[in-house]
Amino acid sequence: MPLKTIGTIAIPEAAGSEFDHAAFDAKSRRVFIAHTARNCIEVIDHDAGRHIATLPGFPGVAGAVADDGQILATNRGGASVALLDAVTLETRATFKSGARPNGAVIVARSSLGIAACIGDDKEAPTLHVYGLSDHKQVSIELPGRPRWCVTDAAAERLFLCIREPSMVLVAPLPDLGAVTHWKIPSSGAHGLDIDHSRQRLYVACDDSTLVEISSTSGEVTNVWPIGGPPDVTFFNPATGLVHVAIGEPGLVDSIDPRNGHSTRTVTGAGAHTTALVVPNQLYVVSPAHGGVLVLSDS
Repeated sequence: MPLKTIGTIAIPEAAGSEFDHAAFDAKSRRVFIAHTARNCIEVIDHDAGRHIATLPGFPGVAGAVADDGQILATNRGGASVALLDAVTLETRATFKSGARPNGAVIVARSSLGIAACIGDDKEAPTLHVYGLSDHKQVSIELPGRPRWCVTDAAAERLFLCIREPSMVLVAPLPDLGAVTHWKIPSSGAHGLDIDHSRQRLYVACDDSTLVEISSTSGEVTNVWPIGGPPDVTFFNPATGLVHVAIGEPGLVDSIDPRNGHSTRTVTGAGAHTTALVVPNQLYVVSPAHGGVLVLSDS
């Protein structure tokens, strides 16, 4: 059965707009959504089911990630990364990045922020690790355009999708020392998430496939077809399902990697970004609906 729509949440100026990666912060019970076209971050009160704030000043914001009351946002139009307080909604710090920062991770317990930068005509793609408390920074050049990234459970290794050559780049944290490259048999590695308990990475690729690989060895363990070129990908540890958002024609494909069973939920054209609220809800940001579709994942 497809995921069940249980409600919608309106976002100001959302109709026909453009959004990117969003995240749920369990401490504040809020969802933070990168509103790329409006250079702002939208804030949803999950428990109340309503939009509560528009935070301006995030040029070309490409994504928001959350951990323990802290939000990290990548400002693709400003070559910077911003650290926010999820409760007060204040910006605590801003860090200079490479050109066009994109994928990001925040690890509150280690006071680490991570941003992968696409680069431009003057700068190569780069990966940056920030000390959120001491403001120290380490960076390396990347072999291609970065997409999304995650860490292992101990936050000792970073996994980063590279579009071309299609791979998962693996780097130790926090020093980014000995980097390894795990080739992906599908083109255009893009969306990414991890199942810590089974030690599996899920890589959604531009050639309309979802690839499962071991997070310890890089061995490919499964490949499944999906309904189009993907974007945001989430693994729900409560249900065991992998949800892949596909902006055109507007779908969420949900795959159970334990048996390969899949279902498809129609969303809306341009709805390529989501936020997972564990244990049982998936927010789909849909410009066609003027905000967020709230889906039940149970």
